[in-house]
Amino acid sequence: MPPAVLPLVDLLAHNNNPNILDINDIDYHDDDTTYNNLNPEHKEGTATFFKTCFNGLNALSGVGLLSVPYALSSGGWLSLILLFTIAASTCFTGMLIRRCMDLDPKIRTYPDIGGRAFGKIGRGVVSIVTYSELYLVATGFLILEGDSLHDLFSSVHFDFSWINISGRVGFVIIVALIILPSVWLRDLSILSYVSATGFLACVVIIGSVLWTGAVDGYNEKGKTLNLSRIPTAFAMYTFCYSGHPVFPTLYTSMKDKSQFNKVLLLCFALCTIGYTLMAILGYLMYGEHVNSQVTLNLPVKRFSSKVALYTTLVIPITKYALIMTPIVSAIENRLTYNKKLLNILIRTLLLVTTVIVALVVPFFGDLTSLTGAFLNSIASIILPCICYLKMSGTYKKWSYELIIILAILIMGVSSGMIGTYSSLSDLVRHLRGNIQK
Repeated sequence: MPPAVLPLVDLLAHNNNPNILDINDIDYHDDDTTYNNLNPEHKEGTATFFKTCFNGLNALSGVGLLSVPYALSSGGWLSLILLFTIAASTCFTGMLIRRCMDLDPKIRTYPDIGGRAFGKIGRGVVSIVTYSELYLVATGFLILEGDSLHDLFSSVHFDFSWINISGRVGFVIIVALIILPSVWLRDLSILSYVSATGFLACVVIIGSVLWTGAVDGYNEKGKTLNLSRIPTAFAMYTFCYSGHPVFPTLYTSMKDKSQFNKVLLLCFALCTIGYTLMAILGYLMYGEHVNSQVTLNLPVKRFSSKVALYTTLVIPITKYALIMTPIVSAIENRLTYNKKLLNILIRTLLLVTTVIVALVVPFFGDLTSLTGAFLNSIASIILPCICYLKMSGTYKKWSYELIIILAILIMGVSSGMIGTYSSLSDLVRHLRGNIQK
């Protein structure tokens, strides 16, 4: 057994001693009943290949599209290699999640994978990491909306006889009210059509930025490499691929689960093309002066800029409900009884709490950077690797697969630690500056 893997794998397994299920232990040929019960292809699901693709694209694309130019300006042109490396690594770890689910047909969620691999402690750790990540991503949506609307209507503020609300705060509240009906939806088949709208919105945003650049010109050259800001670039690139906690939900919803790897490859390929194009366009247009959201750099009076800014407002509406679904499902599954009004109340309260956090921590760039460095590194890179190693027993002997997983683990752990420190320092500095004002 490789010494580098043993302590990591056995840390959570100690005193839990779950039964390890190897894929080779499953006998699909005993009889028809055994095959139907164990074969992952027979988990119920109704979503088609294209519906799952739309949901997958919606889970991966969105807010990260606006931050990649800032990430590229932080790391320089050569940091695009890092983007491609992270894309390939997170696509591979997404496939590892699928393999973990195939090892045990009872697995339905990401915490189920942690529980199957490391017992109750594993389930608890995975739950905390994944649900915290999704919660902060949803909060980032509201921050994005408040910033974009405030940039469009900077002179607007809300005055009432008993309270005075600033424009940004008022816009966050209004957007939350618009999102609220989508949060009440429980049918994921309906959300697939909403997801298609979200993907179309991303395409429109890229086209609008391309249009603006064609008019204003691409005059910035940028830096080849900025080593001091590579951790920030890593964190924000990782934030672009933060859909892993939703993957088990997408997998179980598929009618033909053998197509899931193709779904992942298609989604990651399309999203990476979009991210790369947006990063290059934004960096060539604004260079080192690009904001954490490239839409904030666009001239407000230009028609193409208005198209991009207004289309940006669609993203949270199309993504928020899908991102919050695992959290809501976990809470509702713990209820002893299921009532529609209670479910609506729970979903509404979750939305209200994200609004409060969005108003308290309005630094979008620092929030996404911190989320990407810490939580996304764990949920998208580290957890799929160690769970798969434990469940499959791959760590017991050297192989090319084990070497690849170890390399991904080392990248996720080292870069995540450095990026977390850098992002947390930036967030604390900005909070202190805001308090002093």
